[in-house]
Amino acid sequence: MSQQQLSNNSKIEVRRTEDGSATLYVPALDEHYHSRHGARQESEHVFIGAGLVPLLDAGRGQPCTRPLHLLEVGLGTGLNALLTLRTARQAGAAVAYDGLETVPLPATVVAALTPKWDGTPAETTLFGQLHAAPWGQVHPLAPSFFLTKLHQPLEAAKLPANYYDLIYFDAFAPEKQPELWREAIFAQLYAAAAPGAVLVSYCAQGQFRRNLRAAGWRTEKLPGPPGKREMTRAVK
Repeated sequence: MSQQQLSNNSKIEVRRTEDGSATLYVPALDEHYHSRHGARQESEHVFIGAGLVPLLDAGRGQPCTRPLHLLEVGLGTGLNALLTLRTARQAGAAVAYDGLETVPLPATVVAALTPKWDGTPAETTLFGQLHAAPWGQVHPLAPSFFLTKLHQPLEAAKLPANYYDLIYFDAFAPEKQPELWREAIFAQLYAAAAPGAVLVSYCAQGQFRRNLRAAGWRTEKLPGPPGKREMTRAVK
């Protein structure tokens, strides 16, 4: 998505999804940031349930060892980050969270979205703090949760090798952002992933999975969230 497509804030709409949580709609792309069937339940199902929780259950991210290193491709509204923070707190885990975003939300859009955030008052405060956090710096959003917002395209990002334990691949759909769904992208992410790392995405498109496998990932199809039959999990 280009900066021009977000330059006119009136063209970004805050919409309620079927589970009561909010998402953003971009008319220029005819695309939602999250599932219209339920923004929060999609995030909880795909990224938290299929990605984060199994790694925490396996002992990753224990404060006495090292944080769980997590990369999100498409920071967007910050929903995945905040649900990750909540889950990590409940598990007593530490997370170093890097979020890539090419088009940060304008302040007016954040202001319009904040009143419709359906989390606790404390989470609403964190929602504002997440969007106010500086770019390109490690920011302790909460104890044991270290957020680094990266304002750059994935293709140009200099990601550390063999580093990330978990990757949230939450780009817009392949037909909307085809440049982010190429084999070369998944080879780049494979190189940045630690041994045994997991990549999760809401997408279950056949070409997507073939590109993952060509880049070295082992893929599996899992049941999808409401409104989607399947999702994808890949392992290095």
